[in-house]
Amino acid sequence: MQYLSEANEIRSQITKLSLAKTLWLDTEIADWNTPYPKLSLIQVLANPTDSAGESVYILDVLHKPDLAAYFINQIMVNPNIEKVFHNASFDLKYLGGQLAQNVTCTLKLARKITREVLQVSNLQLKTLAAELCGFSNVNKEEQASDWGKRPLSGKQLQYAAMDTVYLAAVHRRLLEISHPNIINNIFDMASTSNSLKKPTEKSEKSSLTVTKVRVAFESPRLFYLNQHFGGNTLFLPRNTQNGIGKAFHLLADEFVSLATHEPRFQDLFQPSAAQLQVEEIASGMQQLFYEVKFYPYLQQVVKKDANQAQAMLQVWQGLQRLIKRFAELLVVNRRYCDAETVIRKTFITEERSLEYYFNLPDGTQQRVGGEFDCLVYNFELKRLCVVEFKTYQPADASAQLAQVALYSYMLWQKKKVAVDSAVYCVLPEFKEYQYTWEQLENTVHQLIPYKLQQMQQWLSWEPPNPNPPPPTTQPYLCEICPQQQKCQAYFVVDNSQCFVGQASRLPVEEGGQDAPKFAQRGEPPHATSLHPTRDEEVTPNADAIGEELVATLQSFGIGVDYHGAAVGPAFIRVKLKPQLGVKVNSLLKLSADLQVQLGLANSPLISPQAGYVSVDLPRPDRQVARFEDYIKSQPLPATAPVKIAIGVNLEGQLVEADLSDPNTCHFLVGGTTGSGKSEFLRSLLLSLLVRHSPQHLQIALVDPKRVTFPEFERMRWLYSPVVKDSDRAIELMEELVTEMESRYQRFEKAGCADLSTYNQRSQQLLPRIVCIFDEYADFMAEKETRTALEQSIKRLGAMARAAGIHLIIATQRPEAGIVTPIIRSNLPGRVALRTASEADSAIILGGKQTAAARLLGKGDLLYLIGAQMHRLQSLFATQISLPSV
Repeated sequence: MQYLSEANEIRSQITKLSLAKTLWLDTEIADWNTPYPKLSLIQVLANPTDSAGESVYILDVLHKPDLAAYFINQIMVNPNIEKVFHNASFDLKYLGGQLAQNVTCTLKLARKITREVLQVSNLQLKTLAAELCGFSNVNKEEQASDWGKRPLSGKQLQYAAMDTVYLAAVHRRLLEISHPNIINNIFDMASTSNSLKKPTEKSEKSSLTVTKVRVAFESPRLFYLNQHFGGNTLFLPRNTQNGIGKAFHLLADEFVSLATHEPRFQDLFQPSAAQLQVEEIASGMQQLFYEVKFYPYLQQVVKKDANQAQAMLQVWQGLQRLIKRFAELLVVNRRYCDAETVIRKTFITEERSLEYYFNLPDGTQQRVGGEFDCLVYNFELKRLCVVEFKTYQPADASAQLAQVALYSYMLWQKKKVAVDSAVYCVLPEFKEYQYTWEQLENTVHQLIPYKLQQMQQWLSWEPPNPNPPPPTTQPYLCEICPQQQKCQAYFVVDNSQCFVGQASRLPVEEGGQDAPKFAQRGEPPHATSLHPTRDEEVTPNADAIGEELVATLQSFGIGVDYHGAAVGPAFIRVKLKPQLGVKVNSLLKLSADLQVQLGLANSPLISPQAGYVSVDLPRPDRQVARFEDYIKSQPLPATAPVKIAIGVNLEGQLVEADLSDPNTCHFLVGGTTGSGKSEFLRSLLLSLLVRHSPQHLQIALVDPKRVTFPEFERMRWLYSPVVKDSDRAIELMEELVTEMESRYQRFEKAGCADLSTYNQRSQQLLPRIVCIFDEYADFMAEKETRTALEQSIKRLGAMARAAGIHLIIATQRPEAGIVTPIIRSNLPGRVALRTASEADSAIILGGKQTAAARLLGKGDLLYLIGAQMHRLQSLFATQISLPSV
C-alpha cells in the first residue's frame, strides 16, 4: 500500500486518480460515534487484480478539509469515473453526498440478489469477502480502532487497505452472478486504463490528458495554473452560450446508441441508395430522436428548472445540425451496405477511452489519456475518422487540431490503420474542420513528443526560478481567458522573465502621479525604479558597486563573474556566478570580511540562488515603501480573494498572500525590538480594511501591550473588542473554535466543502475572520494559559482555513519554549523580521534558516512560502486612515 499524509503528495495522487475509469473506495471515520465525526482516511484501489493491497492508496485527510474537498471535486462529482463503495450511503456523508455521480453500491447489488441466493450469513463486506470470495484470515479486530489517533499502526493501515481489495473482489463476484455481460467492460478495462504505473523507471512523469495538451497549445500559463490549482480552461468566444456542452454530449451519445439499436432508424434506409435524400433522412432521424429521447429529457430538465428552456433550445439546434451531418455520411455509406447494417457499420461503438505512452526526446515516456466523442467509418474513403463535438466556434482552431490529432495517433497505435480527424462545431452554425491522416502524420504527430516534453518542463518550474511558462502567442485569447485575473496576478515578469511568488501589480489610475514605475524590458537592472515615489530619486550606481564587490572577492582569491544587480528599498542585490572550480561555500564564509573591506554598517546576506549567488549589500540611502503608494482604497466584492500585503520586492512590486491558499492561510510572524514588526502588522491589517467591507470581513485583535492597534479599537470590522488580557484571549480563541465548528455544520447541511462555495450558494453570507495576535509570548508564562491557547491554535490551524478563519500569530521572542512545535506545525505561512539571534530565526523560518538575525530592521523581512524564500520591505503606513463604510 502507499500511505500518503503530506498535502502535496495527496493532491498530486488525487489528480492522477482522476484519470481512472473505475475506483473502489472506502473511508475510515474518526469519532464516528460522537456528535462531531471526522473523515480520517480515504482508501482508493484502482487496480482490481490486486489481492494483497499493494497498490492501494491511503490518503490521510484528517484535519485536512481542503484535501477532502479536492477529492470530491476531482473524483466524486466526475461522472466519467465509476465510484464503487460497499455501503455508499455511509461513505457519501463525508464524500460529497448528493453531489456525487456515477456511484455503485455493492450492498444494494447484494440485496437485489438476496442473501438466500448468495448463501451467506449476512451482507457485510468482510462476510461477503470470506464466504462469497474465499478470502481467509479476514481481519475484523481493527474495526473499532481509534482513527483519530496518529501515528497509525501498521495493522490499521493494512486493515484499511484490504477493505478496498475485498470490495473489488466482492464487486466482481456480484456482477458475475447478476450482470455477467458487463463484467469484462469494467474489470478488464480498469486493470489497464486505471494502472498508474509507468512502464519504465525513466518514466516518472505524471499523466496528462488530451484536453490538457490542447490547453497547452492554446496557453502554456493556463495549462500550468490548471494543473497546479484546477479551474476552468475553456476559451469561450464572447456571447457564447455557456453550460450546454455537457447536455449536448450526453444527447449526442444517446443519438448514436438509439440509432444503432432502434429498428425504425434502419427502416429509413430501406429504399435503394439512389433513392435516398439527405434532407428526408435527416428529418426522419431528427423526429425519431426527438420523440424517443430528447423530449423526455427536455421535460425532466424544465421541470427542475424552467429557466433552462432557452439553453435546451440551443442544444436541440446543435443536435439537428449534427444529425444532418451524420445523415450525409450514412447516405454515402448506404451505397456500400444494406439497410440493416449501414448504421452499425458507420458508428464504431467501442470503448472510447484511450491511453498511450509517448517516447520523448529526453528518453523518458509520457502517458497521455483521454476519451474521444465519436468514431465513424467512411466507406467511400475507406477511412476511420475520429470526431470531436464543439458547441461553440473555437477561438484557436490549431489547438483543436492538436486535440483530434492526438486521438487519431492513439487510435492508429491501437488499430494499426490510418485514422482521419474532424471537429464538428454545431453552434451558432455548423462548421466542420477535417484533417486527413496524411496531413497530420508529417506535421502535428511529429511535434507531439516535443510538446509533451515542453509541457513537463513547464510543470517542473517553481517560483522564483527563471523561465516560467511563456504567455500565449495569441494575445486575443487573454481577453477571453477563464482565469485572466489569476494569471495576471500569478505570472508577474521582471526584466529576466523571473516570477516572484504571489506578487501582483497595483492597479492605478492611468496617468496618475502615483503610478508605479517599472523597468521596461531590456533596461539594465540598476535602471529599475524602486517603488512609486512623488519625487524623482537618484538610485545608487549598482553596476559600480557590483564591480567593486567582484574586485574585493578577487583579492581573497575568489573568482566570480558579475551578472547584474537589482536595487531594493533597503539593499542592493548583486548577482555573481562563481567561476569554474570556485565553491559556493567559499563565498558564504566571507560575510564578515566583506563587511570590513566594504565599510558596511551591517554584514551582507549571501545566498545561493538558481544559477547565481546573491550578495545583498545594505543601501546607504535607504528608502521607505509607503503604504499609500502601493495600496489604494478599492472596495472588492464578497467573492474576491482576501489577500494581505507582505511587502515590496526588488522589482518594486507588491507581494501579497492569499488567505485561502493552504500555504498562506495562517502566519507566524517574529521580530525583535526595532525590526518593524508592529508597523508590519498595522500595514497588513490596513491592507485588509481598505478593500473589504465589514459585512465580508471581521477582525479579531489581541494586543497585550496596548500600543500596536490603538487606532483600530472602534472600527466596524471588529469581531469583538480588542483583547488585552490572558483570560479574554483564551475565551476569544475558544469562541473562534466554536464558530469554526458551527460553520462546518452549516456547510454539511448545505452540501458545501468550504466558505467560498457556501457563500456562492447561500443568500446569507458568512464573513471571513482574521485574528491578529500580537505578542503571543506575553501569554505563555503560565502553564494553564499556554496549554489552552496551544490547543485552540492547533485546532484552528489544522481546520479553520476552509471555514474562512485565519490566524496571524506574532511575537518578539520566538523562543523554543514559546513558539512550540505544535504552534509551528499549524502555522504554514512565515514572516521573519530581524530577530535577536540565529536560533530565533531558525524557529520562525525552520531548519537552519538563520538569516533573519542579519536583517537590517525597520521592515526588512524574509517571507517563506513553501520552499521559496523572498526578501522584502514591508509597507509603512505614515498615517492610519480607516475607510468610510
